[in-house]
Amino acid sequence: MKNENESASHDKSVPQITHPFHRQHPLVLVAEHNEGLKAHCDGCGELLSAPCFTCIHCNYHLHKQCAEAPLEIPDHPLHPKHSNADLTRQDCTICFNEVKLDRGSYSCKKPACNYVVHVNCVLEDHELYKVIKEEKQCEELEEKSMQSSIIRVIEVNEAGEASKIEHLSHQHCLVLADKMDEEIDRKCDGCMLPISNIFYYCSECPFFLHKTCAELPRIKQHWFRQSNATLKFYSFEVCLFCDRYCSGFFYKFGGRRKMCLRCAKVADIIECEGHQHFLFFDFKYREKCNGCGNRRWPGAFRCGKCRFALDFGCLTLPHSALYKIDEHKIKLTYRDDKEQSYCDICEQDRDPSLWYYSYSLCDTSAHIECVLGQFPFLKDGVTFPSRYHNHHHDLKFFRKVEGYPECSYCGKLCQEEILKCEKSTCNYIVHYKRC
Repeated sequence: MKNENESASHDKSVPQITHPFHRQHPLVLVAEHNEGLKAHCDGCGELLSAPCFTCIHCNYHLHKQCAEAPLEIPDHPLHPKHSNADLTRQDCTICFNEVKLDRGSYSCKKPACNYVVHVNCVLEDHELYKVIKEEKQCEELEEKSMQSSIIRVIEVNEAGEASKIEHLSHQHCLVLADKMDEEIDRKCDGCMLPISNIFYYCSECPFFLHKTCAELPRIKQHWFRQSNATLKFYSFEVCLFCDRYCSGFFYKFGGRRKMCLRCAKVADIIECEGHQHFLFFDFKYREKCNGCGNRRWPGAFRCGKCRFALDFGCLTLPHSALYKIDEHKIKLTYRDDKEQSYCDICEQDRDPSLWYYSYSLCDTSAHIECVLGQFPFLKDGVTFPSRYHNHHHDLKFFRKVEGYPECSYCGKLCQEEILKCEKSTCNYIVHYKRC
């Protein structure tokens, strides 16, 4: 992108520009590097190299790439306010290193928003920004983000809440409730987490939404990408960020990128119960996650003070879960003092440095996958796309199966989490994780 103003030059063969980082003098293009010049770019802070723009009146220089960077990016979404003294306008929200305000940087226009980034950090990935040419575009983006996913409010209660609605994700009307009529374990069809507070339900079929999930905007700007993300409902999809098969709500970015609702609710700077410091999202991070021990793209949430990082998958785990071996809820646990640990479900050793589920009163502990299963966020009865299996009919996913039938692939008994052929004349049934 070229800068908006180009000054007339005394020498027409040497381009000059005026730039918002240095308004007092024009900058002249230098095509070849002077070996004796050991200056730094006042935009990104790196050692200067040609081609670059330089001021002939004072010691000010910009790489050509930094000088031609987009002059505006979309207004940053508002972040939660942090009282932590480390989170100030001096910290780049991408690399978490200090931003020297006497050099070029990008910052949010919204009042009281501390979002600020280095020029070279935001330019490392073109998907992190989108050029704004007119102020009207910012206003249009903000207006779209106000559109609710509730299509129509049919009834309102005495408290002024929408008590009966039409929602874009469901064909029937949804009714507001504050508790389940039965003591049953129901999940929200938006985020696939247990229903524990005020929610909407369908009186004609088993469909539930947390009130907060039902009120989500149809279009929003997410911090991961400075572009519109559209709310979609999928019965089966893979979240690119936590790398899980999921049902429910996703925010879809441009192209094929889809982010499940649990990941979409995570801010870029967070407090985590499993760590004492703030974590920020590092787009470049490629090391292991301290929760699961895996390496996953894209990036991870990293601590600026110590070698600790978590991926989206671990950050979005349920804090508690039910399992049949125990009548109590078992809790997500972040560290184990034992040198060698044991899983009470699979009866195998587990790594005590990784996260696990436990219940201290009866000394129960287990691997996360042994408690949640491989598909904790899939709804029963969804069809697995043919690209995930080689059976000639469609297969449906079920979390539990009656009668312990034999697996058509390995011959062992199927106990839970199976794929079953939807054709009544076909008896094909298989564990998805083959033995």
